[in-house]
Amino acid sequence: MISNSFISIIIRLGDFFLGYSIDKNIKRWRHIKKMSTLELNELQRKNLSEVLAYAVKKVPFYTYLNIELNGNPYEDLKKFPITTKDTLRDHEDALISNDFTKGKLLASYSSGSSGIQSRIFMNKKEKSSNWGILLNIWMDQGYAFGDPVLQTGMSPSRGILKSIKDVLFKTTYINAFSHSEYELKKAVLKSVKKKNIVLIGYASSLNVIAEIVLKDNLNLQVKSSISFGDKLFDSYKKNIEKAFHVKVKESYGSNEGLMIAFQKDLEFMYIMSPHVYVEILDDEGNPVEDGEMGNIVVTRLDAFSMPLIRYKIGDLGILLPKEEYPKERKYQYPLLKKIIGRETDVVYLKNKKRLTVHSFTGVFEFIPEIKQFKVIQENTAGILIEYIKEKGFSNEILKKITEEIQKQINDSSFQIRYVEVDTIPPTKSGKPQIVESRLKK
Repeated sequence: MISNSFISIIIRLGDFFLGYSIDKNIKRWRHIKKMSTLELNELQRKNLSEVLAYAVKKVPFYTYLNIELNGNPYEDLKKFPITTKDTLRDHEDALISNDFTKGKLLASYSSGSSGIQSRIFMNKKEKSSNWGILLNIWMDQGYAFGDPVLQTGMSPSRGILKSIKDVLFKTTYINAFSHSEYELKKAVLKSVKKKNIVLIGYASSLNVIAEIVLKDNLNLQVKSSISFGDKLFDSYKKNIEKAFHVKVKESYGSNEGLMIAFQKDLEFMYIMSPHVYVEILDDEGNPVEDGEMGNIVVTRLDAFSMPLIRYKIGDLGILLPKEEYPKERKYQYPLLKKIIGRETDVVYLKNKKRLTVHSFTGVFEFIPEIKQFKVIQENTAGILIEYIKEKGFSNEILKKITEEIQKQINDSSFQIRYVEVDTIPPTKSGKPQIVESRLKK
C-alpha cells in the first residue's frame, strides 16, 4: 500500500531534482478554491491585468500591434485579437516572450480534435501550475493518493518518467488508440480484484469499457469515474453510470495548457477563474448574454512564456446566468452551464475493433506537414482521409501515416486512401468534423 505521505515525499523530491513546483501548486490551488467570490474576482482581475501588461511589452506578436492599456483589464482585453490554432501555427515564434528561449521551453501539442494540429510552449513553473490544478480537480472528483487508477490515453509509449508515474499512482494504462474488445477486457479483468478503482479517461473510451462490463456482467469496483478529452454525451453517461454505479464527473480543458472547468457537486461546471478568463462570443466576436450559446474564447492568466490570449478553442458553450446560480454550492467559482458538442463518430473495423477521433489525432498531432484532415468511412474494409497539406509535405508522409494506423490496429489489409483538398468545411457548430461515418446502420 502506497501512503499519501510517501507519494507527497516523492513529488517533492521530483520537484527538487527536476526543477518543478508541483507540490507547491497542489497546495496553492487547494487554498484558492476556498476563496470567496470577492477574493476570486480580485485574483482574476489581478492576474488578467498582469498577463496583458506583460504581453504588450514582452511578446513580439502583441508589441507589434501597439495596444494601449487603460487599466481596466476586462476592457483592455477587447483590444486584443482573437487567436486560433492557425494563429499558433503561423506566428509561433512571435508569440513567445522575449524573456524566454524557445528551445528551453516545454512543447505541448494540441489534441487535434478539431483536425488542426498546433502547439504551445510552457516553462516548468507554468506546467507545475497545470499539474496542481489537475490533481486538485481529480481529488475533487473522487481520486485520492493511493487509489488504483484505470486510465485511458494516447501515450502507448510511456517512457521512463511516465512509467514511474504509473507505478507511483498505481495506474493501469490503456491505449485509447484502438478499442479491441480483447485488450480492454484483459485490462478490466486485471482490475476486478482491486477496490476503490478510479476510472480516468476519454469519455468515448470509458463508454467502450462500460459496454464490455455490461455485456459480460463483470464486477469492477469503481470508486469514481472522471471524464475528459471529448464530449460526455448522454448515451455515454448512462452506460458508464449503469456499469459502475457511480456518477461520472466531467472536466473541460485542452492540451494548450488550459484547465478550464470541472464538475463537483453540481450538474454545471466550475470555471477555474484565477487560471482562465472565459468569454462566450458570437461569430463576429461580440459577447453574448449569459444563458446564450456562443464560441468559447479563453485567456490563460498564469502563463507568460507564451501567453495564450483570447484563444478560440473551437467549442460552443453557455455561461450560467448569475440569477440561476444554486444557493448551495461547494465553491464560489463562476459557472459554465453547458459545453455544446457533437457526438464523435466511430470507425468500425472487421476485427471488431473501433477507432474514435483520438485514434487519428494521436497520429496526426505529430505530423506538422498536414494542416488538417478528415476521416470518411463507407465500409469496414477501409477509410478515406481528406487532407490539407502544409510546408514540407511529401507522399512519404502518407505512407508513414498508413503504416502507423495499420500497425496500431494490427491489420495491414485495412485500406487507407487519401485525397488532397483545399478546404474541409466545418459542421454547423463551426468545428471541423474529424470522422464522418457513411456506414449503413
